[in-house]
Amino acid sequence: MRHRVNKKRINRDTDHMKSLLMNLSTELIIHEKIETTLAKAKLLKPHIEKMITYAGKAHKSNDKIKKFNAVKTLNKKIGQSEAIKKLIEDISARFSDTPGGYTRIVKVGNRLGDNALLARIEFTKNAPKKTTAKTEKKAKKEEKVEVAEKEENKDAE
Repeated sequence: MRHRVNKKRINRDTDHMKSLLMNLSTELIIHEKIETTLAKAKLLKPHIEKMITYAGKAHKSNDKIKKFNAVKTLNKKIGQSEAIKKLIEDISARFSDTPGGYTRIVKVGNRLGDNALLARIEFTKNAPKKTTAKTEKKAKKEEKVEVAEKEENKDAE
């Protein structure tokens, strides 16, 4: 009997659990929300929150050695360099003023095949929307229209 073991196991051995958490956390960082079973989502939540806190400390630090060690540690937990870069530069910067609670679990329903409980795990703060070339053109056109309307109003007065 194993005493004082606080980690949950979802009927997988250690190596399988490590690879499962690595894959789930990588996909969550890249896509910012994933849909999985409720048990896996509950297992992933503390894992990803610890990594965001660790990445936030590395992001705030100006010491190159601390950043290097943070990247090295996160590489063991995540594995993909683009996910690590996004975690340190984007996600940890987004949550820099938040002390915890970076993710939320939303129950979705049951899976059709085996009736397993599904959940969506996502970050609480959404990423800022990216501006594309089309939206920039629309904004410039709107500014031109506003300027033209102001000029017409001045001429009418």
